[in-house]
Amino acid sequence: QLQASGGGLVQAWAFLRLSCAASGRTFGRYSVGWFRQAPGKEREFVSAITRSGGTYYADSVKGRCTTSRDNAKNTVYLQMNSLKPEDTAVYYCAADNTIIASSYSRAGAYDYWGQGTQVTVSS
Repeated sequence: QLQASGGGLVQAWAFLRLSCAASGRTFGRYSVGWFRQAPGKEREFVSAITRSGGTYYADSVKGRCTTSRDNAKNTVYLQMNSLKPEDTAVYYCAADNTIIASSYSRAGAYDYWGQGTQVTVSS
C-alpha cells in the first residue's frame, strides 16, 4: 500500500515536500512515480525515481522539484520549490517493480497507486 501526504494550501513561490510511504519490506525494489491531476485535466507525469535512485522530471517542474527516496523508511519524497498556481492539483504516487526506462512517465505502467494529496497554490 502507498500513502501520499504533505499537500496543503500555500502561496505562490512557497515550497512543499510530499511524502509517499509504502508498506512492505521490498520497497527498495520498486520504482516510484509522481503524477498529478488538476480539475478537468488528465493525469500527468511529474517525476519518477528508479530503484537505483535515478530520477526523471517533467519539463514543467524540472529545476523546481527534486525526488528522493529513503528505503530504510520505505518513503519517497517530492520536494517542490517555487510553487506556481498551475501546480495546483491532486498529487498521486505510484509504484512498480517491472517498469522500464521508456515507461516512467506513463501512468498505465504503474501497478500500485496511493490516494492523492491535494496541493493548492494561490497567487
